[in-house]
Amino acid sequence: MTQYLLSVHHDGSEDFEQMTPEQMQPVFEAVDAFNTELQQTGKWVFAGGLEGIESATTVDNTSGQRLVVDGPFSESKEYLGGFWVVEAADLDEALELAHRGSAACGGRVEVRPFQSE
Repeated sequence: MTQYLLSVHHDGSEDFEQMTPEQMQPVFEAVDAFNTELQQTGKWVFAGGLEGIESATTVDNTSGQRLVVDGPFSESKEYLGGFWVVEAADLDEALELAHRGSAACGGRVEVRPFQSE
């Protein structure tokens, strides 16, 4: 089995920040059901939703000097909203999981395998 990162990307056009908890409840329920399915089928490794992009802090020590900046690494309307780490037999299975995860969370999902040893 290979581990894959299924990352949920938002393009800034979604109104998640404007939605009330009642409006978000169907999304929470769909994601919870998908998470439960992943766990029951042994595909689950780890998952998490991220706080809003305004909570990001970027650290840069590439020049040998510590630089800490409030805000995201790049200025973009697109941002990472959450992720799953799953185990799948192959890319086709990972893509099917991403398809179902995208439907559950209402966002686009990028699929990338972890590097092998």
